[in-house]
Amino acid sequence: MSSQIHLFQMLLHTGITHTLMSWADPADRQLDGLEDYAYWQDMARTLERGCFDGVFFADSPATHGVYMNSVKPSVQWGVIWPNHDPMPLVAVMSAATRHLGLCVTLSTNGTSPYLASRRISTLNYLSKGRVGWNIVSGFSRAEHLACGLGRQIEHDERYDMADEFMEICYQLWDGVPADAVLRDRQSGRFADPERIKLVDFEGKYFRCKGVGPTLSSPHGRPVLFQAGSSGRGIQFAMKHAEVIFSIQNHVAGMKKVMAQFKAEAQRCGVAVPPVIFGLQPIVGSTDAEAKARAQQLIERIPLEANLARMSGVFGIDLSQYDPDKPLSDSAESQGSRGLMAAAMTNERGEPATLREVARKWALSPAIPQIIGTPERVADEIERIWRETGCLGFNLSPTTNPDSVENFVDHVVPLLQKRGVFRTAYEASTLRGNLLS
Repeated sequence: MSSQIHLFQMLLHTGITHTLMSWADPADRQLDGLEDYAYWQDMARTLERGCFDGVFFADSPATHGVYMNSVKPSVQWGVIWPNHDPMPLVAVMSAATRHLGLCVTLSTNGTSPYLASRRISTLNYLSKGRVGWNIVSGFSRAEHLACGLGRQIEHDERYDMADEFMEICYQLWDGVPADAVLRDRQSGRFADPERIKLVDFEGKYFRCKGVGPTLSSPHGRPVLFQAGSSGRGIQFAMKHAEVIFSIQNHVAGMKKVMAQFKAEAQRCGVAVPPVIFGLQPIVGSTDAEAKARAQQLIERIPLEANLARMSGVFGIDLSQYDPDKPLSDSAESQGSRGLMAAAMTNERGEPATLREVARKWALSPAIPQIIGTPERVADEIERIWRETGCLGFNLSPTTNPDSVENFVDHVVPLLQKRGVFRTAYEASTLRGNLLS
């Protein structure tokens, strides 16, 4: 366990936070923020003031269309539609800050390894080592169809493709050693071509022939995150991840998956990557006020909007199932198996009905809420951190920017006073702050 708690703020570049229908709440400004760089830069400055390790951009690059075999419910309720690209926000938020890390999700589907490496490495170079890449294999059928793959790629095959994808990225990164770039004004030689490797890769899924497109950052590669928690996803994480992001809807699930990570790391003969879990704090001046706020947000959300999101994530049309019964064991997911497994049982390991799961997912998918006063929220964050031995947490907001501001202004000082959260940054890079 780390000596202090590490914190990320999860964001989406769409009209909602993780909370469905948040755009309709009078307190929320994110929909207006879609056309305003200043909105995102102000939030970045708030998080840096709160000494967060970084921002973590989740991403759903295409609109879910599994529920009722249609995109109409997702579009009607604004369920992660529109799908704006988070990459530009990484640039503008890094320009407004000096220490805050910026982690962005980029799928290994729908773009080539060469272009992925180019985009991520350019941002890392410009930000002087403050960028992380959340590598996902892309569970969404909508993404696969929108990006021209023609079908939903089966679960384990996606990870086979992702392994090959990453091998190309490593070769591109390693092919441009820093000391091969001469910058010799006297001779006019910019680089030594004999020391720069031409990548010539031909695999089952990908091909790449070319020179690494970016200069090597003196701060190293982007920090690599991975969020898979299925058996095959955990194997992928042990091979590639510097940090694992895991979503579990209760502490029992967090402990269980930590044991799985340790067992797989031992089997692979590697160290266990540090783990951050998702949490959603809802802060009020009293416990009653915080609970009333959570209830207000939930009651706004139609069941259909919840099921549209869940169907897209699970890869199963949930309109075909009784919402007042647990999901059938025969419902095999080609979507996110880890999220589905986390969602469908309660803390006692008992199956939950679809309606019960949908109600929990209304505020944030499979991420548990901590609801109460700043003191109660700080107590629970410290308790879960100590009990699970995790590195820290990726916080999901309800409405923005007020939920971020409330946490920074009222919870962070309590964690700092207890000595479990930093009062100043240790380094200027994401890796230096997160993993040193």
